[in-house]
Amino acid sequence: MPSYNTSDFRKGLKVQLDGDPYLMIECNFVKPGKGQAMYKCKLRNLIRNTVLDRTYKSGESIDAADIEEIDAQYLYRQANDFVFMDNETYDQYEVPSEKVDDAWRYLKEGMVCSMLLFDGNPIGISPPNHVVLKVEFCDPGAKGNTATNVTKPCKVETGAEFDCPAFVEIGDLVRIDTRTGAYIERAKE
Repeated sequence: MPSYNTSDFRKGLKVQLDGDPYLMIECNFVKPGKGQAMYKCKLRNLIRNTVLDRTYKSGESIDAADIEEIDAQYLYRQANDFVFMDNETYDQYEVPSEKVDDAWRYLKEGMVCSMLLFDGNPIGISPPNHVVLKVEFCDPGAKGNTATNVTKPCKVETGAEFDCPAFVEIGDLVRIDTRTGAYIERAKE
């Protein structure tokens, strides 16, 4: 199994500890006055989403995680599972709602997402950075209410609610940033 030496440590590295995949979310190099240099790392478990702190002396190594990232198309929701299909092999994956997390808010049928696989099993999905969703319900904006930053909750086709400007109406298409959940702009077809 490939491994990473401490000189390879950086944010975003995917490693394996005790049989579980971890993502290195922080890595700081520390050189004390005397003694050996150290790397203080924060690692997020990609299955349980817990964070742990570890310190490594220079020269140590960690096993690389067997993580593959694929493009998968969202097909449909079945009870508490979301069904995706690998665009190259046409394999289907049922991803439980705990692993989909808040990404369900952006999922439309046919949308291509990025899926992480650990030992051939899905451990997480990421929708595209921006999605266009149709507004299905919102309160009408008050006439003359043109003050800046006036927002109202708008329910979109996925069933999620987002804060949108007061001028957005039912049937409008809105572009949403999936990383923050923020309204970007009204979109055209």
